[in-house]
Amino acid sequence: MQSISSMDIFETYKRQLELAKERFSHIVEDGKIIHTPGGLPQKLRLKIIDDSVVDVFLSARGRYSYHWERRHINGTLYRHDNAPHKRWQHIKTFPKHFHNGSEADEDGKESYIKEDPLEGFRGFLNFIDGRLAERNH
Repeated sequence: MQSISSMDIFETYKRQLELAKERFSHIVEDGKIIHTPGGLPQKLRLKIIDDSVVDVFLSARGRYSYHWERRHINGTLYRHDNAPHKRWQHIKTFPKHFHNGSEADEDGKESYIKEDPLEGFRGFLNFIDGRLAERNH
C-alpha cells in the first residue's frame, strides 16, 4: 500500500463502510469511523452479527491492519497486517502476514490480501462471511 493523506484515509473508510453495509449487510450489524481526539480518522469499526468486532486501520505511511476480534467469544482473532515484526521474517509475503486464529508464532501465515484497500477489505469480509457460514452448518 502506498502513502495516503488523512483525508484519503477518511474517504477510504467511508467507502469501506458503504461496501460493508451494501454487500455484507447479512453479517454486518453496524459500523462507524472512529476519530482521534484531534478529529483525525483513526479506524473503521464494524459490529458483526455474532457479537464480534472488525477493526480496519490504515496509516498515511502505508501500514494497514484488518482485524477480526473474537477472543471474547472463543479465544480467536484473525488479522491481516503489514507490520514488519521480525518474528514474521520467515514468511514469504513478509512484511505482510496473516494471524490465523491467534497471535502465536505458529499461527502466522502468508498473507495474499489485495493491496487495494477496498479489494483487501472485500476479501477480508468474504473470509469472515465464509467462517460464519461454516459455523452455522
